[in-house]
Amino acid sequence: MRDDGWDSIFSQVSTFCGIREILIPNMDDTFVAQGRSRRKSPKVTNSHHFRVYIFYSVIDMQLQELSYHFNEVNTDLFLCVACLCPNDSFAAFDKKMLIHFANNVFLELKSIGDLAQTLVQTRRNDVCPLVYRLVTLSLLLPIVTATVERAFSTMNVVKNRLRNQMEDQWMNDILLVYIKRDIFNKLDNELIMQRFQTMKTRRGKL
Repeated sequence: MRDDGWDSIFSQVSTFCGIREILIPNMDDTFVAQGRSRRKSPKVTNSHHFRVYIFYSVIDMQLQELSYHFNEVNTDLFLCVACLCPNDSFAAFDKKMLIHFANNVFLELKSIGDLAQTLVQTRRNDVCPLVYRLVTLSLLLPIVTATVERAFSTMNVVKNRLRNQMEDQWMNDILLVYIKRDIFNKLDNELIMQRFQTMKTRRGKL
């Protein structure tokens, strides 16, 4: 942010001031410090003053404070965890950053799924449980979201006006069969009837 963050923050501040009708000084004019003589003031532009003496100073103070509280290993660890942020479909995912702390076992990984498997195989999931949880959540989130959407769509078909009195367990069973119908279609009907028949004693046979 110290290298390329000035243009972004200046644009945001300019937009903020424009909306609230706050006067913005000309960045190319010479900066005049309050309470100082112009002869003794350094000859710098407003842009140089705000960028170097304010923006850079604040960034350096924050970096100094972070360096005081966190060592280099902890800082890199935070950067690695930030790579697993799910915002914008994991736009911040960086494979090289994640394997920075890993050994050669992690060098050939090609996906988040491979990372999860290798973490379990090397027992790193016990060492870094929160990182492993983030990895598993990133794998489950797309599937869970699609499954929930399919379940709600199916519910409108199954629980209609004529079936609005069914119990939750019965509805869950019907929804499961309907949603996973590609799997149930492969099952032999004869095996299903035999399993149903042997569950308890019945008067008649199917």
